[in-house]
Amino acid sequence: MNSINFVVLGEQTIANDFGKKGTTTDLTLYDKKESDIIRTWVAPNGFPEKIQPLLQAINIAEYVIFYIASLDKYVGEQIIALDMLGKKDGIISHSYEVDENRLNSMIKGTVLNNYKKVDSPNIKQELTKFPSISSDGAVQIVIDHCFDVKGVGTVVLGKVLQGIVNQYDKLRHLPSGSEIMIKSIQMHDDDVKQAICSARVGLSLKGIKPDEIQRGDILTIDDSLEVKTELMINFNQSPFYKGEISENQMCLLSVGLQIKAAKISSVSPFKLTLEKPIIYKKNDICIVIKPESTTVRIIGSGKIN
Repeated sequence: MNSINFVVLGEQTIANDFGKKGTTTDLTLYDKKESDIIRTWVAPNGFPEKIQPLLQAINIAEYVIFYIASLDKYVGEQIIALDMLGKKDGIISHSYEVDENRLNSMIKGTVLNNYKKVDSPNIKQELTKFPSISSDGAVQIVIDHCFDVKGVGTVVLGKVLQGIVNQYDKLRHLPSGSEIMIKSIQMHDDDVKQAICSARVGLSLKGIKPDEIQRGDILTIDDSLEVKTELMINFNQSPFYKGEISENQMCLLSVGLQIKAAKISSVSPFKLTLEKPIIYKKNDICIVIKPESTTVRIIGSGKIN
């Protein structure tokens, strides 16, 4: 069973035409099964009120659908996020009210410049042309939702980032290091024995309680992942963020689906001290955000050393 995951940005309501609406929190999930392919669309409905759901939704997806109904600062913020996270493959479309020349100037020099420009009635047809992406290696599953289900226990929703997960596998939960067992696996509400990258899965877990799990946690046997409370990154300030960046300034970090509070302990080299541990591997992209900013909330980004 192949899986393909999209993020829907801009006018998010177009996702209603793509698949069946499922889990809704600050992220809304839609999915559809056709022959041997499950397509999932995630819309960050908690954005633009908060910047965090935008970054998390982008990190869940392999591909981007960006439908722009009007040009405003939030369109700019989405462009910055997509570019910093290197999301190179997607569709861009806009309403008749949008000035195409202005939009082209906004995306010039970013990854969006290579997106396929599609008229809105044709978006659905174009979705079928995106291939599934697989990644071998030791299994990694990132968690985006967690529930305490009566009679079942701890159930999580997430995505297989790499490798293969099997029923009854024993994995480690990061950042805690606790051993857990996969009691059961579901895809598109069907029980399965196995799921491969990049499947969205529902997992019933043994060995951990729901209140011990947060969005962005990882289930894995991969020893290359590190868990630390200090990070060094090759930081590049966003040209659109005009505020001062200084030592002891507080901020939030986005790495994968994790959002963590941190303090800038050094500007050169750029070093961050976190209140709680973060999971990462070398060269992961770290986005630094200032959610209280009244202009651009993305300060900058860099790869983790």
